[in-house]
Amino acid sequence: MAQAVASITGQGIPLQGDDIDTDRIIPARFLRCTSFDGLGEQVFADDRASTQGQHPFDQPQFQAAKILVVNRNFGCGSSREHAPQAIARWGITALVGESFAEIFFGNCVAMGIPCVTAPTQAVRQLQQAISSTPDLSLQLNLDTLQLQYGDTSLAVSLPEGARKVFLEGNWDACAQLVAQAEAIRATAANLPYLQWGRLSA
Repeated sequence: MAQAVASITGQGIPLQGDDIDTDRIIPARFLRCTSFDGLGEQVFADDRASTQGQHPFDQPQFQAAKILVVNRNFGCGSSREHAPQAIARWGITALVGESFAEIFFGNCVAMGIPCVTAPTQAVRQLQQAISSTPDLSLQLNLDTLQLQYGDTSLAVSLPEGARKVFLEGNWDACAQLVAQAEAIRATAANLPYLQWGRLSA
């Protein structure tokens, strides 16, 4: 079983803009890698190059951030798993946003990275608070679905199915399969169509 994810505490990093797609998160030329190692260094590579050190992921005050705060429809575009992998390998362990693309959201859940949503104005106020006070501590609680920062307590949303797998530590489907290997073998041994194959051999 994977480790349960009940709360995440850390500094935030604000990334403003709607419809930031997976091509911007990790450009296509980095998809030729044979592992995800090193992708964190290339996250938002083209955006960072074009802003010449002014991108939040380059600014020194945000280098210790754990919680990425984004706007609407974050992670849209192609379904590449490399996008959440790059974000995670940079150091992000949770995202707060107005909304997330469905496949991106699912890929994050499969990696143990919660993506919670909040109303537009609340997200923008949070981004402004982080920009003004980069060392501001954020505490995301998946049990109560609250994000606490400073004197503010913000209600956030997460689909109940995703919330449950995080709290119970069942978000890693591959680990669950491996843990149940003996039960899977036992079930497979009793499947009639598998027995027929053995008899015909």
